[in-house]
Amino acid sequence: MILRLPTAPSVRSLPVRPGQRRLTSTKPFDPLRILFCGSDGFSIASLRALYDAKQANQNFIESIEVAHRPGKRTGRGLKVIRQVPIQKVAKKELALQTHEIDTFTGWTPPTPFDIIIAVSFGLLVPPRILNGTKYGGLNVHPSLLPDLRGPAPIHHTLLKRRSKAGVTIQTLHPEHFDQGLILAQTPPPGIDVPEGATPTDLIEQLGLLGGEMLVRVLENGDFVPPLKEAGWYAGSGGPIDHAEKITPAHRHIDFSTATAQDILTRHRVLGNLWSMLPGKEERFIINEIEAFDIESDANDITSALEEGASANTTPGVFVALSPTSHALCARTADGKILRIKSTTCPGGMKGRGNSHIIGVLLQQQMVPESVSKLEIPFGQFGQLRQRQ
Repeated sequence: MILRLPTAPSVRSLPVRPGQRRLTSTKPFDPLRILFCGSDGFSIASLRALYDAKQANQNFIESIEVAHRPGKRTGRGLKVIRQVPIQKVAKKELALQTHEIDTFTGWTPPTPFDIIIAVSFGLLVPPRILNGTKYGGLNVHPSLLPDLRGPAPIHHTLLKRRSKAGVTIQTLHPEHFDQGLILAQTPPPGIDVPEGATPTDLIEQLGLLGGEMLVRVLENGDFVPPLKEAGWYAGSGGPIDHAEKITPAHRHIDFSTATAQDILTRHRVLGNLWSMLPGKEERFIINEIEAFDIESDANDITSALEEGASANTTPGVFVALSPTSHALCARTADGKILRIKSTTCPGGMKGRGNSHIIGVLLQQQMVPESVSKLEIPFGQFGQLRQRQ
């Protein structure tokens, strides 16, 4: 490793971005050589912020190189390789040197780095790599740590209906994720989570905030020893949960236990959900689902629901029949009705599964053929179901 003598202690003027007050740091450090480890849109925001700071003042950041995970095979036959989003931004847009790694085992940085910055990277940076740097490592995490430690904090912020969110800048712990020393945190009480926000909305909002906070931590020299703990949330009395990886289990809907709000929230946050057809070991994908709007839905379906909803008190999927049309609906654990607008069944076309599901439900109830032609009112159909 090439060693450089530290600069003499002095007050160091730092670069100024438009609209920002001039900052000074009493902790001296040479222009930083950064290895940035990232993957997604949230990490891209921090990379852009660092790049802009480097362009503004070469004496602040000397170089930035980017490490990212390999692309994943996808599509039919797994013939298409989908690169992680940061690869294109780093290599083609910002013209930065990149390193594709899926493990640190056997990998040695080609040049010495002063600091490692890992944002949504997914790999633990081992002590061997951290000890080879001058200042160790930093992490930008999109939650108010210690709340929502884990790989999916943004999704769980929305799934758990947190009213406040924030960003934490912490040191990289050599053995555990999200257990470093907190150097900066969004001030109390955090920022408001917009009503109806999606992960994309929150990624954009927290990404910009995280990039600004990261540059400020570097500008202030907060990463230079002695380090100072800056976390406040742990003592606030707020909830502390784990943000585990999102799996297919999070997308599973059991109408007998889930409330309407829970289902609609999960659909907004996770996209396609799935459930099982009653009485059959057949999974179907829920592509579109919404609260049943009495005012906007067709009069015949509205009438069918008004006449027969009281007969369908058991949570689950059912068919709303009327003389001219039908709809696939579901009653939730809290007694609300949701309209399932489109579904996908195994082996079928995407979004075209409703007719198959309706046919299965009608067959299970052994309803006369006339029902399939929508010749009896929904209320009578509900009564037939109750007698089964």
